[in-house]
Parts: sequence; structure tokens; C-alpha cells
Amino acid sequence: MANEITVEVVYALPKEQTLLSFTAKAGVSVQDAILQSGILEHYPALELDKMAVGLFGKRTTMKIALRDKDRVEIYRPLIADPKEVRKRRAAEGKKMGKGR
Repeated sequence: MANEITVEVVYALPKEQTLLSFTAKAGVSVQDAILQSGILEHYPALELDKMAVGLFGKRTTMKIALRDKDRVEIYRPLIADPKEVRKRRAAEGKKMGKGR
């Protein structure tokens, strides 16, 4: 139907990935798509008001209206700060004589 779109909601853990595809009303928001997908029933620990989300790898907000074939990605919190990890690797490399 012209007033329906196909949407995907994706959530990945280190050893498990879930992709839920469904139809929704045109103009559905990211937040409503997450709720309609049922992903929160699969992963009850997810907190809608605290999660970071994106569309095709780019961060976005819960209020953005989706278009046909959009993929909503739910991001896990980072375990380590990427900048700190790079600094630590660089320091270790200098100790070992790498990077010259």
C-alpha cells in the first residue's frame, strides 16, 4: 500500500544479531518503529530512553521520520573510549620501537 513502508530494526551483540523487518505506516518515527518491531521483548534490558540509534551507520534521534527500506540500528554502549585505546596502543608501540 502507498501509505505503508518497509522498515528494519537491527540490534547486535558480540555473538548474536537480530534483524526484524516489518511494514509500518509512512512517516513512522525511529522510536515508534523500535516499539512496533518487538525488539524490546527480545531484549528486555534495552532502555528506550537511553539507547543510541542510527540509520545505516549514522547516528540519529528517535524523532526522525523513516522512509521506505530504512534500517534502524540500535547501538550498544562502548566498553572503552576509542581515543584512550589508540593512545595506549601508540604508547605500547613506542616502547617496542614501532612507528619510526
